[in-house]
Amino acid sequence: MQTGLSPEQKTVTQERPAEPAEASQVAMPETAAPPAMPALLAEHVTKEFRVGRKKKPVMAINDVSLRIERGEIYGVLGANGSGKSTLIRLFSTLLTLDTGRVEVFGHDIERDEMAVKRMINRVSVDAAFFKKLSPFENLAYAARLYGMDPTEAKAESIRILARLGIAEKRLSRPLEQMSRGMQQKVAIARALLTSPILLLMDEPTTGLDPRSKLEVQSFVEQLRDTHDATIVLTTHDMDEAERLCQRIAILNDGRIVAEDTPERLKAQVAAEHGEEPTMHNVFMTYTGRSLDDDLDEESSEDEED
Repeated sequence: MQTGLSPEQKTVTQERPAEPAEASQVAMPETAAPPAMPALLAEHVTKEFRVGRKKKPVMAINDVSLRIERGEIYGVLGANGSGKSTLIRLFSTLLTLDTGRVEVFGHDIERDEMAVKRMINRVSVDAAFFKKLSPFENLAYAARLYGMDPTEAKAESIRILARLGIAEKRLSRPLEQMSRGMQQKVAIARALLTSPILLLMDEPTTGLDPRSKLEVQSFVEQLRDTHDATIVLTTHDMDEAERLCQRIAILNDGRIVAEDTPERLKAQVAAEHGEEPTMHNVFMTYTGRSLDDDLDEESSEDEED
């Protein structure tokens, strides 16, 4: 009985091509990870207002779509009447959509309105207060509405107000005795008190002196970095937008006419129009209006904005 292989058989065996690896060892192509859930997703949003019975409806928001990622500071720039404040009110559920859809961290703002309200807060240029009450009393009232522990709310209120430059000795003074800028700081503190994961800021630094404006801007950056907050910011301040915002959308007549990082927007305007690469020139290029025209306009951002 023969055992082993003959020399010829050994040669054939050694020259035989290697067998392919087992199926379990074959490298399979990696599947792409699903995209992260956006903080805010708007698709084909429109909103009209009727001003008087005989007048035609005003298209405040016209087919706006955008996607804002978690942890982003997203800026919205536009002239008075462009739709900035209307967009913020729609996102905050204060206005209803005519068409389109909006989701906040996967929650539809119409079907899941209460869940959305627990995740967001809003700072408006025209903040509403109990003017006879002090800053601390206004914040304490807001804390109760959100079910916060009174002791924790008091400590957090003092910390936030101090960070915004409001000393503890001023906390008992009625708001009606405070400046417009100081009242705006209290409005920001009230919004931050509930630690929203989506903060909607509608021209938050309007009326503030340069020092107070810088304090608020620094606090906004700190909020993003330490509280994992996503921020939507409307502003008239081009320097503020460039400093704070990762991306900027320019709104004109209710439509988004440009959207990108400040650096890319400036580079595009410089390359296509030969303009100096500044945010002021970006604003003028896409809206056809100067910043001074915007600020001097008499119309307020009410229902038509």
